[in-house]
Amino acid sequence: MLSSSVFWGVLAIMVFWAVGAYHRIMRLRSAALQAFGGLDVHWVRLLAMLGECDAAQVTAGWVMVAGRREWLAAMNRFAACLAVARARPLQPEVAAELLVARQALDATWAALLAGPDVPSDIWVPWAQRWEQQRQQNALATEQFNHAVAQYNEAITQFPASILARFFGFKAAVPL
Repeated sequence: MLSSSVFWGVLAIMVFWAVGAYHRIMRLRSAALQAFGGLDVHWVRLLAMLGECDAAQVTAGWVMVAGRREWLAAMNRFAACLAVARARPLQPEVAAELLVARQALDATWAALLAGPDVPSDIWVPWAQRWEQQRQQNALATEQFNHAVAQYNEAITQFPASILARFFGFKAAVPL
């Protein structure tokens, strides 16, 4: 059997297929990581804008606005989750925690703007900048989610799923 040319031909085809499938999975994984890098840049800009907003609040004397403490806590939690996600953006539990932190930040920002003691002349420009940031983030998030969907699809297709299990590739969570 080992001297059969058919056996060696089939073995060669299987090896070449495995190498090709592995490279495809790695290429899609790399594309998802690059897309997260773009999303990370947008989120860092958002955090910088929120830091400027907080500094403007302090300068204007509005440090006692209702909901500010919760907003700052949500902002710090999001920053911490983002720092962890930079190292492992495709791990499901890390991405899920980042998604929860982002939703909490969105909710506390909305509650802060809806507060009764918020002066509109101070907050209108920040609300406009927030909306601009959200639109930019939405596009980057969409690109990341598309890359994650392609990666997830690739690791579930047979027979590439065998390689994915062998090398420990897990499905990523879209944001």
